[in-house]
Amino acid sequence: MSDNTSRMRTIFRSKTTKALDRIEDPRDTLDDSYDQQVKLLHEVRRAVAEVATAKKRIELQGQEMGGRYQRLGAQARDALTQGHEDLARAALERRALLEGEVAKLQAQYTSLDRQASQLQERERRLTDQIAAFRVEKETIKATYTASAAQVRANEAVAGLSANIDDIGTSLDRARDRVAQMQARAAATDELLTSGVLKDLTAAPDADIERQLAAITAQAEVERRLQSMRDATGSDAPAAERGDEGPDGWLSIGQGPAS
Repeated sequence: MSDNTSRMRTIFRSKTTKALDRIEDPRDTLDDSYDQQVKLLHEVRRAVAEVATAKKRIELQGQEMGGRYQRLGAQARDALTQGHEDLARAALERRALLEGEVAKLQAQYTSLDRQASQLQERERRLTDQIAAFRVEKETIKATYTASAAQVRANEAVAGLSANIDDIGTSLDRARDRVAQMQARAAATDELLTSGVLKDLTAAPDADIERQLAAITAQAEVERRLQSMRDATGSDAPAAERGDEGPDGWLSIGQGPAS
């Protein structure tokens, strides 16, 4: 029960610490500030595009009015030449009204042109500011990351980490589980060897073959032992003398020792 409680406490403390680190981490704050500046730059660029569009629309409208203004002037001259003074006067009156409308368009165009220049200058400064901020941001983040890693390393070396006891407990528990599993593996291996547990993957007559192999090996040992008894007091057999030398190992197990 106490191990489960300790493990839950360790997990809760770890998650809480990570959450607090994310909240207090200056790297996240710097990234958020950078993202906000980038969003502002996008808004300024969108405003520049909208102003340029409106300016172009007014420019096209002004060109249309300019063409109409020129046509009314030509019509007034033609009417006066043909003796139609009343038509010439009407054309000039419409031309005068058109001048007022053109003047309003000119004022709007001038205002938009000034606004576009201001936005473009603001965009340029903001772009430079964001570029400089990004360099400083990455430098601060790298410094903080290196310092944090150094602190963690120093705390681990000095044993000052807050969860060092929990780590030790986890290691002890892991060692116990490994030892238990090793003991279980050895026990089941012995049971399989002795025949208490049946090996379902072995051949049907594997147990008989294993017993026969053991009997054969024992008989070979007895035969060699008897051969040694018979050779007691005499020189070593020629077969054993042949095992000597750099290449003698090649003849080991190749024939019965006599």
